[in-house]
Amino acid sequence: MALKVHNTASGELEEFRPAHGNRVHMYVCGPTVYDFCHIGHARSYVAFDTIRRYLEYKGYAVIYLQNFTDVDDKILKRARETGRDPREVSRFFIDAYFEDMGRLGVRRANFHPRVTDHIPEIIATVRDLVDKKHAYVADGDVFFCVTSMKDVVGRLSHQKLEDMLVGARVEPDEKKCDPIDFALWKRSKPGEPGWESPWGQGRPGWHIECSTMSTLYLGNTLDIHGGGMDLIFPHHESEIMQSEAHTGETFARYWLHNGFINVNKEKMSKSLGNFFTIREVLARYEPEVVRLFLVSTHYRSQIDFADTLLDEARTARARLRNAYDALGQARDSGDGAVGEETAKAIEASRTRFVAGMDDDFNTREAVASLFDLANFSNALLHKGGTSRGDREALLGAFRELGGVLGLLQDRPQDADIVGGLVRLLDEVRQEARARKDYATSDKIRDRLRELGVVVEDGAQGLRWKIQK
Repeated sequence: MALKVHNTASGELEEFRPAHGNRVHMYVCGPTVYDFCHIGHARSYVAFDTIRRYLEYKGYAVIYLQNFTDVDDKILKRARETGRDPREVSRFFIDAYFEDMGRLGVRRANFHPRVTDHIPEIIATVRDLVDKKHAYVADGDVFFCVTSMKDVVGRLSHQKLEDMLVGARVEPDEKKCDPIDFALWKRSKPGEPGWESPWGQGRPGWHIECSTMSTLYLGNTLDIHGGGMDLIFPHHESEIMQSEAHTGETFARYWLHNGFINVNKEKMSKSLGNFFTIREVLARYEPEVVRLFLVSTHYRSQIDFADTLLDEARTARARLRNAYDALGQARDSGDGAVGEETAKAIEASRTRFVAGMDDDFNTREAVASLFDLANFSNALLHKGGTSRGDREALLGAFRELGGVLGLLQDRPQDADIVGGLVRLLDEVRQEARARKDYATSDKIRDRLRELGVVVEDGAQGLRWKIQK
């Protein structure tokens, strides 16, 4: 089955055909680094990390680019509030971003360019747009003339030019020729950082950053451009207009957008008091629980963020972990051959997984295929054991499919160490019981249970499982 993706530009499922053969050029808009990332950022970057992982699983060589906006009105405001240099503010929150995303298993992009490192290239792009009459200078500011590219207006939002409203970060300005024109270059105000340009001291507008850096690193035509649905208009529409005016080529072949996060069925907002940073969430839930929660919903669908749903994800994650860990603890009852029943179960799970992911990265189906594998594995162990071949094949399948979703990726030796410590504590507990030191025995048992570890004596000896 061929991979199909939902292209925002066409509004339809399209077969994925990258322009560069086996190589995929993928760009996702990065954060403006003035604060800690919130759960909405986690939703977007986990989604595109998973998409990248699946493309690699399919055999594509993915060149992934994600930028940082490190000069912006919000950064300048934060710097004034804290008395810090704007560069210090942006560096601090870039480091915080990598820390938060690392905990969620989001792999770093191949490139993470920063706006302030690419000012000369941005100026060159703006100058070219002015020379080609797609932009005009007005008292130190440079604006893009939207009507000069009216044929591509509305490609993503499907709005007509006359129906467009001034959007986020596109403020009315008496210097504009038209209210829907947007800034490519902004004249610096007194006390603000800026760079010398043909139009005076200033800094880039928001939209031009992404166009310049994406084409600089990935070429004039991207295979995939991604981001949240809130970026469709005006940001991504503006990128298309200025990029195609600059290069004369199609800017991106496929546009992918992830859905919003609601909190208890209300839009997440600082003003509503329902705004959560990734750090706040990870203080209460393990990273793999949060990741499973996020990938259990299709990336284009809205997610309702609530404690009850995260608690359900915690329970679901424990089911997967326990099945996976039970395999690691099982005693081999045969040789290295893989049984026919096991081989069929693995193939069925893999087939369901690939079919789901080929259908516009349907991670909900992919997650379900992992639970199919867990159910089979548990039933097989319940029968009285597995061969070494069965066990290794099932563990390999868990890691293979889970790896695409960013789940079950701890090293086998890590699980072995945890299991060894549990067995050691249980031996101490049993010795205490033999001495009739029930207080110590009960203390060990109760402390393990408080930590979420349940110890059981089964047909194959001691077993332990996580139960939170």
